[in-house]
Amino acid sequence: MKPTLHVKTFDQLSTSELYELLRIRSDVFVVEQNCVYQDLDYDDQKSIHLWLTVGDKVVAISRVCPAGTHMENVSIGRVITVDRGKGYGKEIMLRSMDVAQERFKADLIDLEAQEYARGFYEQVGFKQSSEPFILDGIPHIKMTWNK
Repeated sequence: MKPTLHVKTFDQLSTSELYELLRIRSDVFVVEQNCVYQDLDYDDQKSIHLWLTVGDKVVAISRVCPAGTHMENVSIGRVITVDRGKGYGKEIMLRSMDVAQERFKADLIDLEAQEYARGFYEQVGFKQSSEPFILDGIPHIKMTWNK
């Protein structure tokens, strides 16, 4: 079954949709990765939220932040694939890049990638643009995509 893409601003999200997106982020970034950090960062209110569903199940999520919000440039973050190994991660990234260009006129997109995921982001055209750094106790790198 082909996944359905959902794209909404924060104000367009229903409370049920917001709850599900935040629940998934908590499940993966806090519980699965055993990392206590402040996920709720006030960037959500300014961001475009994307998620893919298959039937009624969310299989991938992300958010696109305007320049000057999470990072200096337009950025993509909170990328999660719930149902792994089926190409949903790549699809949510490509759709997020499209949204960044369409909604924010981005010619350059940044992200903070967990270092182990560098190869995943390289598959969609991002290149490492910083030395490794520790963020919330996990090794990260900045990666950048140029149009």
